[in-house]
Amino acid sequence: MERRRSGWRETVADVPLALALLAVGLVGTGPATAQQGVTADGAAYVPVVVAALALVVRRRWPFGTLAVTVLAATAYLVLGYPYGPILLSLLVAVYTVAAHRALRPAAIGAAVALASLTVHVFVGPSSPGLLGLMPAAAWVVVPFAVGSTVRLSREAAARGRAEEARRLADGERLRVAQEVHDVVGHGLAAIHMQAEIALHLLEKRPEQAHAALAAISGTSKEALDELRVTLAVVRRGGGAAERAPAPGLGQVPALRDRLAGAGLPVTVRTEGEPSALPVALDLAAYRVVQESLTNVLRHAGPATAAVRIRYAPTEVEVEVTDTGRGVAEAGRVPAGSGLAGMRERVTALGGSFAAGPAADGGFRVHARLPLEERS
Repeated sequence: MERRRSGWRETVADVPLALALLAVGLVGTGPATAQQGVTADGAAYVPVVVAALALVVRRRWPFGTLAVTVLAATAYLVLGYPYGPILLSLLVAVYTVAAHRALRPAAIGAAVALASLTVHVFVGPSSPGLLGLMPAAAWVVVPFAVGSTVRLSREAAARGRAEEARRLADGERLRVAQEVHDVVGHGLAAIHMQAEIALHLLEKRPEQAHAALAAISGTSKEALDELRVTLAVVRRGGGAAERAPAPGLGQVPALRDRLAGAGLPVTVRTEGEPSALPVALDLAAYRVVQESLTNVLRHAGPATAAVRIRYAPTEVEVEVTDTGRGVAEAGRVPAGSGLAGMRERVTALGGSFAAGPAADGGFRVHARLPLEERS
């Protein structure tokens, strides 16, 4: 039904063009033939009217319109009338076929039109002979070339839009993959640490092992919930992903409590007045804190961690330090995609990122994320 409505809209839009060419044909055919020494009688105007009115459906039925205009123009020329406004209708029909149909069938249609149009060169009371081939060919070749150029340009623009859509989709998939890495990595690291505690305490202190197992249950549920929300982004019509709030710095205290249950003491210090942040910036800052603390669980050994969040009018600063000694003694940054992912998040928002061994031991992650000036 929508396609049919679209076709009728195109037909209505083509009516003014058809009427304009009809008016040009009725007014201009007489003077055009008179200048070439021929008098236009009633028979000359019949093909002029037919060719012009056929353009009403030129975009709905391009080949049908071309056939009608070619037959009308051929009849007009074979009857002995010289070139006139009727060829404007033919020009529009050839252009329409070239601009709105594939190259091969359009070329075949144009070739048939050219062959039909050149009949008057050899047949008719006033045949111009071979000298008439060139102007006859021009009325077909030129609009066909222009229409083909327009169609190719339109197809190139469509391909560009499709490539841009694919690029955006790939960027979204990469973002989702990064989110999954952060969520799963943090959840598994916390669960692993809590499981180690539970196994250690299971025989000696079963009541404390029960608390560790409960923490495992809570951490896994939270990780699965966040993972479900993240993956819902790639589903068509994923309303849950649209309604669910993205994690932000406001959830750092809950993250601290979860890691305390996993055996990692974390202190959180906030400087400045907390304020609402752009969603992308708030999420990036939270992921820096989350991934940094996850790395502490994985690489620092027995340690404590400190998180510092500073709100300023023009930026938000996040710093995570730990007291572990594994990295400082090894003298290198741990391998993995976590630090690279954090750096990409921060630099994509115009911020700066630094990570490496701290001066007094342990490891330090520092990020600055710029904000627009606030009044």
